[in-house]
Amino acid sequence: MSELVLRGVSKSFGTTPVLRGVDLTVPQGALAAVLGPSGCGKTTLLRIVAGFDTADAGEVVIDGQVVFGPGSNVPPERRRVGMVPQEGALFPHLSVAGNVGFGLPRGRRSTRVDEMLELVGLGGYGTRMPAELSGGQQQRVALARALAPGPALVLLDEPFSALDTGLRAALREDVRVALRVTGATAVLVTHDQQEALSTADVVAVLQGGAIAQAGSPADLYRAPRDLDVATFVGEAVVLDAVLRGGDAADCALGTLPVRAADRAPGARGTVVLRPEQLLLGPPDRGVPARVEGVVFYGHDSLVRLALTDGSVSVTARTIDGHHLHINDEVGLTVSSPVSFFPFTSAG
Repeated sequence: MSELVLRGVSKSFGTTPVLRGVDLTVPQGALAAVLGPSGCGKTTLLRIVAGFDTADAGEVVIDGQVVFGPGSNVPPERRRVGMVPQEGALFPHLSVAGNVGFGLPRGRRSTRVDEMLELVGLGGYGTRMPAELSGGQQQRVALARALAPGPALVLLDEPFSALDTGLRAALREDVRVALRVTGATAVLVTHDQQEALSTADVVAVLQGGAIAQAGSPADLYRAPRDLDVATFVGEAVVLDAVLRGGDAADCALGTLPVRAADRAPGARGTVVLRPEQLLLGPPDRGVPARVEGVVFYGHDSLVRLALTDGSVSVTARTIDGHHLHINDEVGLTVSSPVSFFPFTSAG
């Protein structure tokens, strides 16, 4: 198991900055997700860690060794990094076993290939060719190939993006199990918030070429550092608010408890809450609202509601939404503290 440390990693293409002083630590044996929109520099960061691209500044440390930094640039083949690309990128002319064993010493190839194929759920598939496999099976082979040499670090470049929803969820869990069994440290880059939150031990939000916030999935979801992170990581209800004190704010939903706010009473800004924090009850209990629409997902529903006073519309997530109809009247309460973010000087 090996820790990955990035310090001040920066990269520009021409005059366009892509990465701006990225700092990130991935503990030994952890799976970290670098989450950000398309074009934010996620894949560039991964390629710099692997050694396929060179940063303009900063340090990359793997297992205590500086593989990139002032006066040091270890070539990719000596960094002990395994790579799982977006489309698997298997050698079409080699069998599954040939792909997994590619580059392994001949003496341990057969045993190691069998071990890896069993690990990813493809025992007995060694003689098949890549063209005979489904997309999910090809990604499993790519993972087995990355893990076979016993790398210090495994990098996964949006490996589930081309798969359908059901298969994607199942493969994510299988990948987690395989990484746990081998004890590998891993970095997954993705633009899918659900994928990052459900898969990773550590999530780092990459915005504007820098890490806006890094922490456990629960911390990022429940206690985002700013409004941009709050609205990017999961669904959010955002309302104008005025801070009443250090622990409460007034908004369209009433006076709500807030997490510690480092602002004086009277500060104006926004409160952010998650749709599941909105509880639906009888019309005479809580803030009165009217149902405008219901989207049923099976396990729960998203309910769009307009406050009766006409001030705002909000969205609630509930397991009882299938009982509701358009124009039903309900009362809204908030189950737990919300986040408060003051307006900036430009806000």
